[in-house]
Amino acid sequence: MDSKKLAQLCCAYADDRKAENPVILDLRDISSITDFFIILTGGSSPHLRAIADEVTDKVRDEHGIRPRQVDGKSSGNWVVIDYYDVIVHVMSQEMRNRYNLEGLWGDAPRVKPRKPRGMGPVSRNAVTKK
Repeated sequence: MDSKKLAQLCCAYADDRKAENPVILDLRDISSITDFFIILTGGSSPHLRAIADEVTDKVRDEHGIRPRQVDGKSSGNWVVIDYYDVIVHVMSQEMRNRYNLEGLWGDAPRVKPRKPRGMGPVSRNAVTKK
């Protein structure tokens, strides 16, 4: 599976758990760290964990892909799911405001979150900006 499709799937699965304000940043032309960052907000520690679990469980069960690492589930403020070419950041609003990853990677083009065919409509919370 290509990294853009994986990013879209991760975002769609997070949307199934009501993740807020999804942003997909395309880092392919500006960084060697990863291809895509996904930045999402959850409303509470249990909500962050539920979003992270949904993403990791669905990607594993439906596509056979396991993350290299998941970090931060015990902190309750910021969970990072690393799929090598796609890194998912599930953050509390406080952490998202403090670290401002969208601003830090402001040169990165944004990709409109879209659910792959057969998954239903995309989140109404989607943020799109070029």
